[in-house]
Amino acid sequence: MNRTKHQKKIVIIGGGTGLSTLLRGLKNFPLDITAIVTVADDGGSSGRLRDEYDIPPPGDVRNVLAALSDVEPLVEEMFQYRFSNSTELEGHSLGNLMLTALTSITGDFANAIREMSQVLKVHGKVLPAANQIVTLHAQYEDNTIITGESKIPKYGQKIKKVFITPEDVKPLPETLKTIAEADIIAIGPGSLYTSILPNLLVLDIKKAIISSKAKKVYICNLMTQAGETSNYTASDHVQALINHIGENFIDTVLISKEEIPENVQYLYKQEKASPVKIDVEVLETLNIEIIKKDISVVYDGAVRHDSIKVAKWLVEYAG
Repeated sequence: MNRTKHQKKIVIIGGGTGLSTLLRGLKNFPLDITAIVTVADDGGSSGRLRDEYDIPPPGDVRNVLAALSDVEPLVEEMFQYRFSNSTELEGHSLGNLMLTALTSITGDFANAIREMSQVLKVHGKVLPAANQIVTLHAQYEDNTIITGESKIPKYGQKIKKVFITPEDVKPLPETLKTIAEADIIAIGPGSLYTSILPNLLVLDIKKAIISSKAKKVYICNLMTQAGETSNYTASDHVQALINHIGENFIDTVLISKEEIPENVQYLYKQEKASPVKIDVEVLETLNIEIIKKDISVVYDGAVRHDSIKVAKWLVEYAG
């Protein structure tokens, strides 16, 4: 899809399944899309490659590249293929290995993403939140500190705050320029503490978001997440973002107005998750525009944001 100077510029910040799902819808619309993706993952294939090759973890970036790609389904399936029945390759996806190889060839993770974007005919840009390894830490209400994105949800206590090291990690200049020029900055959906906030904890990204004239919208999660946001309301999610940024930077929160079917709620209950309670009265005290839309869909027992419906609303929101 060719981009023109008349297209609205939208920056999506996050990681994990939520970000990839949203991008699959957005790429169908005439938007100038940039995805800023977390590099704090330390588990699975990404974690192994991070440790063995001293590169940022490729997994979240890989999923975003696949979501924004415009290639034959078989090529995307191959890119996402995960090896099994091999001692050395088991658990690795081909896309992770390709990004690792390109990083070695080009000498730079961001360059590897650019090259892979051309191969996959990616709509828009994919930028890592940082071009180096970042480690995520969580401090809990009992003041215990746990290090490692994959370990944080397993501790089982309420999170007070998360932070990254090194503290002075620098984003790409292109990332800051893109944020400054954006018409909309959309945050989420995704794991609040391990997918979304690691991006906002990069100091220069945080400053750029605050100073950007873009409309800033938080796409609220549909369900809580055990170990991260148990019993969280919509305002709890928003307040956590505000607390970590240091000021109220959100203009609008987009929430689903649909009831989640009881049978689906039961399945999530087995995972110690529940629907995010929409506490409108508290949200209103934060001086944030509240938009309630029919934006969720149930597929194969899981509730997800309907990427096309969310994308349509973002296009309308862009004006």
